This record gives sequence, structure tokens and C-alpha cells, in this order.
Amino acid sequence: MKTPWIGTSWKMNKTRAEARAFAEALKASPFANTDKAQPFVIPPFPYIAEVAALLAGTRVKTGAQNMHWEAQGAWTGEVSPLMVKDCGATLVELGHSERRTHFGETDETVAKKVASAVKHGLVALVCIGDTRSEYEAGATADVLARQTRYALRDVGRDAPGKVILAYEPVWSIGEGGIPADPDFANAQHRKLKALTAEIAGQALPILYGGSVNPQNCCDLAAMSDIDGLFIGRSAWDPAGFIGIIAAVTQSMGETS
Repeated sequence: MKTPWIGTSWKMNKTRAEARAFAEALKASPFANTDKAQPFVIPPFPYIAEVAALLAGTRVKTGAQNMHWEAQGAWTGEVSPLMVKDCGATLVELGHSERRTHFGETDETVAKKVASAVKHGLVALVCIGDTRSEYEAGATADVLARQTRYALRDVGRDAPGKVILAYEPVWSIGEGGIPADPDFANAQHRKLKALTAEIAGQALPILYGGSVNPQNCCDLAAMSDIDGLFIGRSAWDPAGFIGIIAAVTQSMGETS
């Protein structure tokens, strides 16, 4: 029986009070120390330290939504891997499609950030995904393979235990997104497992993200090559997040 990663990024949402309330609710839940899943929460930068402190002593990992590849320097407005660690985060989300679309993130900068995260002892959660046009052209597998090869370019066989991937179809995330069919998503994950095994010496964990909700979470998590779920707005309320963890762990226990 696999132990799925189940997490959420809040993107640019929540006040400090709301962040604290979420962390306190999660800490009080039976899933704060579950061994049936690996929960994680990725708040906006200003709240990382407080959320990490509240969740200290639990199994919930706290992450950052981005970082620079340099440890320090004249990079106004950026946050370094050392700062992320100093705030108590243990993982960092990299390469999200919104960063690629709106802030000039490229396969090259993602590769540099992944290498830096691994160097500084952070787990790199690398987002990869195909656009609607790429999906409709049948290019999904090629796009994901290119992004994955770049992401792992400078870490190679150092990646196991330090890098995980999240397949997030660009056409599936955000308001109005359409969830990927579980079989389609699983097929992409299977190809990525083979590719990461070739590059890193063993298959890396691959999560699915894109319009995950209480209705489809169990079907997605049950897929053989989907190692967890990266959830958006369905998990921004603590009850929603806890409910999805509960549903997935219960359904996997029933089918194991």
C-alpha cells in the first residue's frame, strides 16, 4: 500500500489570521500525524514561518511557492533557499505554470532552482504540465518529457528522496479547469516513472494536480502510478483538506 503525498498551495490567498486558523485546525486533526499519507501545505511567503512553527512536531511538511537559485545577493524581491529553510520550510514548489506564464519562468531557470534546492537540503516539488493546445495536438508526453529532463538535468542520480514531480495540466488547473481523466493522467505518470528511473536510477514520486476535488480524489489516488495529489481551491478550507485526506486514506485502506 502506497503512502500518498497530499498537499495544497494557497497561491496568493489568505490573511495571517486565516493561515494560523488553517494550521491550528490541521494540527488538531487526526491527520497531523498520520502514517497513511504525507500531508503538506504551501503558504504564501509571509506566513511560512508561522505555519511551520504551528505544525512543528507533526508529520505535515511546510513548503514555499518559489525561490531563487542563488543563496544570497543582489536579487531585489527574491527569496533564497537559505531563507526558505530558515523559515522552517522543508520543501519548495518550482516551475508552476503560473510562474512560467506570468513571471518568465523557463525550463532553464527551473533546472537551476531544482539543483539549488537539492544542494541546500530542500525537497523540490517540480510542476510540469501541458497547455490545452499541446494536449489537443497529442504532444502531452513530449512536453512533459522535455520539462522533466530539464528539471533533472543538474541533479541526475541525486534526485531520489530530494525531488518529486507534480503533473498539472494547464488546461485543468484554476477556475473553470477540467480534471484530467484518471486513466489519461495515470498513463502520463507511467511514462514519467520510466523516464525518471532512466535519469535518476529509480522512479521518482509523481503527484497529480488539476481540479482535484472531493468527488474525484479517490479515483485519482487509486491509480497505480499516481503517488499523491496536489490540490488547489478544494483544500483551501481546512475542513476540505482534511476531508480529502480522510477520504483518500480510507479508500486506499479498503482496497489494499
